[in-house]
Amino acid sequence: QVQLVESGGGLVQAGGSLRLSCVAPGPTFRNYAMGWFRQAPGKERKFVTRITWSGAITYYADSVKGRFTVSRDNAKNTVYWQMNSLKPEDTAVYYCALDKYNIGKYFTWNNYEYWGQGTQVTVSS
Repeated sequence: QVQLVESGGGLVQAGGSLRLSCVAPGPTFRNYAMGWFRQAPGKERKFVTRITWSGAITYYADSVKGRFTVSRDNAKNTVYWQMNSLKPEDTAVYYCALDKYNIGKYFTWNNYEYWGQGTQVTVSS
């Protein structure tokens, strides 16, 4: 069982920035693609980004392109999610996820086998 632990959420004003982190223990973390999803109250969980095991390829939802950046440091078993120019509609619980088998559609949540507990991001207007 892989335990992912997110941190860095909080309350920020519109236009502000936050950086989320996700730590995945174990030496095999560097072998797997990682994703971030978010879920607003009463809404379904939605894809926001994915980064391949090497960090060479990234994918973003249209709603966050140009504002958010994903990166990883395999030496620290950590994925980072830098969020700039935050908007009230970015308010959600943010989850990191690990894709162990790398099959299927990368933007669907059920392709990811392991999840963190989530971290709340609230953007005030």
